[in-house]
Amino acid sequence: MGRLFGTDGVRGLANRDLTAPLAMDLSVAAARVLGEAGAFEGHRPVAVVGRDPRASGEFLEAAVVAGLASAGVDVLRLGVLPTPAVAYLTHALDADLGVMLSASHNPAPDNGIKFFDRSGYKLADEIEDRVEATLGRPWDPPTGSGVGRVRDAHGAVEQYVAHLLSTLPVSLDGLRVVVDCAHGASSDVAPEALRRAGADVITIGAAPDGLNINSGCGSTDLEALRKAVREHSADAGIANDGDADRCLAVTATGEAVDGDQIMAILALDLRESGRLAADTVVATVMSNLGFKIAMREAGITVVETAVGDRYVLEAMKEGGYSFGGEQSGHVIMLEHATTGDGVLTGLHLLAAMARRGRPLDELAKAMTRLPQVLINVKGVDKSRAGTSPELAEAVAAAETELGDGGRVLIRPSGTEPMVRVMVEAASEEQARSVAERLAGVVRTALG
Repeated sequence: MGRLFGTDGVRGLANRDLTAPLAMDLSVAAARVLGEAGAFEGHRPVAVVGRDPRASGEFLEAAVVAGLASAGVDVLRLGVLPTPAVAYLTHALDADLGVMLSASHNPAPDNGIKFFDRSGYKLADEIEDRVEATLGRPWDPPTGSGVGRVRDAHGAVEQYVAHLLSTLPVSLDGLRVVVDCAHGASSDVAPEALRRAGADVITIGAAPDGLNINSGCGSTDLEALRKAVREHSADAGIANDGDADRCLAVTATGEAVDGDQIMAILALDLRESGRLAADTVVATVMSNLGFKIAMREAGITVVETAVGDRYVLEAMKEGGYSFGGEQSGHVIMLEHATTGDGVLTGLHLLAAMARRGRPLDELAKAMTRLPQVLINVKGVDKSRAGTSPELAEAVAAAETELGDGGRVLIRPSGTEPMVRVMVEAASEEQARSVAERLAGVVRTALG
């Protein structure tokens, strides 16, 4: 069996791959591993548990809470909140463990579990491996007063919103913004934070019913946001994904602003205010070559990592850097958050507009995106992507064709059963032609 934990926790089809028994067992195992490591020494352990609005989150939350309480951990239920809110509140409420139930940008039938340590950071790979190894092992569960108690945490939304607002350098007065909450975890938090920051807010995608999360809305589909921005003559649009750890944007004319452009804008803004540690940004191999060129020309160093915001964060912590993120919209502002935070990112993007007095389309010109084509090839053996000689030969030929004006990236998805083929080139036509050719090789060689 492959590793249960992916780059962003345990994820799969709810009630099929991710079942209530598995959720309970994972929670018990996490409590046992942390207890054995001395994390609970000298005090009664406490965990906070949050979720996004997926229907399956209701029974999975019950399973996680039951598992933790059965292992002697007191549980504070946070209810529906963004992933970064759970990370923040784990530390702010002095909890020993945080648990978030979400499959992020995935469709409603999926769900996932991710764990945070007492500082609000995702558990390290080695701790996750120990949790997985502990699953199903015999243990001596507590009884009587040793079992955990469960209660709801009141005021969690207010505490998180207050934290977000405390980070803003300027008011958003005078800005009209449309926010698309993806019928997800930010449906209450994002509009409230934006309004209290001073913006005139129009909200869409904020009526979750448990089944409509990420469906035709949010950061995975910007069309509704584009339309709403134009209809309401807004200055900008902000899009979160289902658990609000991502942020994408659109300009007043409806043009998309991706994570690379957002990072470029915020990196320049942070450096101007003297808050960009070591004049360095941490980004992944998926970031557009145009972003790297723009940062180099601005005198900002780019440190590159594997795909996954956990790896961006690891590099940031190791190097003492304060800012990083992904093209997908995971942006980590380590001065204010321990993980990607879509609501925080949106607030600071709008603050950059307000502080500079310039529209978003002008700020987005901080970098020029090279045409980029991404093809997700499903139904193949992703474990052989790095060992296939046929694929290696095809990639080498493509790189020779593109030269210094483009690049190729083939990588297995860390959260889904597919191989991603990404090509950047001087023209859209060339990028698509090369990407489609390589995707065909992936299907043939790895099928």
